[in-house]
Amino acid sequence: MKLVTLLMILMSFAAHAKTILFLGDSLTEGYQLSREEAFPALIEQELKKVFPSTKVINGGVSGATTASGVKRLGWYLKSKPDIIVLALGSNDGLRGLRLEQSEKNLSEVIEKAKASDIKILLVGMKMPTNYGETYRKSFEKLFVSLAKKYKIPLLPFLLEGVGGKPKLNLPDGIHPNTAGHKIMAQTVLKALRPLL
Repeated sequence: MKLVTLLMILMSFAAHAKTILFLGDSLTEGYQLSREEAFPALIEQELKKVFPSTKVINGGVSGATTASGVKRLGWYLKSKPDIIVLALGSNDGLRGLRLEQSEKNLSEVIEKAKASDIKILLVGMKMPTNYGETYRKSFEKLFVSLAKKYKIPLLPFLLEGVGGKPKLNLPDGIHPNTAGHKIMAQTVLKALRPLL
């Protein structure tokens, strides 16, 4: 009986052994922070308490756009992720790139992930007020539309509770500090749990 119980526990752990890829930019990378301080590593620490076999891949690269995400995805797929947290688009917006192209690139990432039976959490962003109301609304709507089209969960704003708060950001006012990443980790983890 004890052996059967042990086997069931081991099978349960095996079933919950997940590899999670965070495909993003400097916000995911943990700009000017150590990898251990960035929110993907903090999420891994939390998940390992329950699922010790959890593996997190921080695919955040400073300056990354949705186009670079498409190019990098092929490499990351070799690690066979079970879940992709797709957090790209902010650099497209800050550079004023055509949203149609951003949508096309994000769609390509989502479709490739779905073709490999990988679950996806889409993470949205918001643009600063100086980008004009029309562009800002169109940018936010992009993520909502993609989530509906592909029937995937959406976390509307990665920097919820962090963006615009000096105490939670580096002096540049754009990138979160260690305290900011702790809040981001909890925000993303809440949205990620249903996929585990």
